[in-house]
Amino acid sequence: MNGLQTAKMWIGALTEIGLMLLALAIVCALLVGANVPFFGTVTANIVGFVKELGSNGLVGLIALGLILWLFSKRQLS
Repeated sequence: MNGLQTAKMWIGALTEIGLMLLALAIVCALLVGANVPFFGTVTANIVGFVKELGSNGLVGLIALGLILWLFSKRQLS
């Protein structure tokens, strides 16, 4: 069981780092422009993702709710 707890801790930490990098990429894209070196076109990808969810109506709304629920229920312990 200790191995499973360690794996959960690593996955949580990597997810946290990913979210921080995403926030950094968005800020850099707003300050520098659309095509930021290393981060690419992050804002265009986010807009595309939102359009994709929006075009799917209720299914997209349910998917968005599920994604938000997964991120809000995480605990780093």
